Amino acid sequence: MTDIRQATAKADSTRISDTALIFEGGGMRASLTSGMVVTLLHAGLDFDWVAGISAGASNAVNYLSGDARRARRSFVDFAADEQFGGLRYFARGQGMFNAEYIYQQAGAPDMALPFDWETFQSSTGDMRIVAFDAESGDEVVWSRKDTPTIEDLMVRVRASSTMPGLMPSVHLDGHVYVDGAMGEDGGVPLSQAQQEGFEKFVIVLTQERSYRKVPQRFPAFFRSLFRRYPALGDALLTRWARYNETRDRIFALEEEGKAHVFAPERMPVDNGTRDLSRLAAAHRMGLSQSWRELPAIREFVGM
Repeated sequence: MTDIRQATAKADSTRISDTALIFEGGGMRASLTSGMVVTLLHAGLDFDWVAGISAGASNAVNYLSGDARRARRSFVDFAADEQFGGLRYFARGQGMFNAEYIYQQAGAPDMALPFDWETFQSSTGDMRIVAFDAESGDEVVWSRKDTPTIEDLMVRVRASSTMPGLMPSVHLDGHVYVDGAMGEDGGVPLSQAQQEGFEKFVIVLTQERSYRKVPQRFPAFFRSLFRRYPALGDALLTRWARYNETRDRIFALEEEGKAHVFAPERMPVDNGTRDLSRLAAAHRMGLSQSWRELPAIREFVGM
């Protein structure tokens, strides 16, 4: 516990320009990986390039806003909010997670989860948020230039986080967007970082090292469910292979000394967990593990 308490004293900032910081999605599993956001912020590790998909997009923008408290609250305390979601909201067509409220309302000043837009704007790091075009089957990547206002930012974080079938798709600029995990890498935006020239990576995963994704059961059901968007149906049914291949690439980079990989030692929650005690325990686990890994991260980035 002593080490964790020491993490509350923020260090002087150190800019890191040659290493990409990448956050995997995973719904409420980010209750654990948000502990890494808190640790990096308190350690003063200031990455110039940060990418995230789905819940990883929330981790990324919380990191860039410098708000350790919001990083935790987004995936722990906020789950107790009556408007967060549930079957009642799903039946109304608002989604199992009430995305419009979570992303486009709660982050406003004086709302339940205010976002520090001023600090986000003034931060030096660039970002990449990844979503999936349900009609074309193309991946879309947004950066700071696409988000001049907080509304522009939050609707894109929402789009990246929209679980197909569980949340209503996002209609933006004539396109229909869903979770970026349907895209090229299956949920971890490694390829985008490599395409932009990065050769070193700090990668924050939301599944244990031994995890392997398996094919979806009942493919005919999903093809029927997404018959208006066959490209989405195809992407959903083949995601398991892309995801496993990306993880293989990640661990190969780690073996080559080109990546520091944070993978939960144990993941005690799933993507839909709402129990606050379990979420809080997961966050403590993530905070403890990330703090223990901090010396290795510092060495990896050359501090």
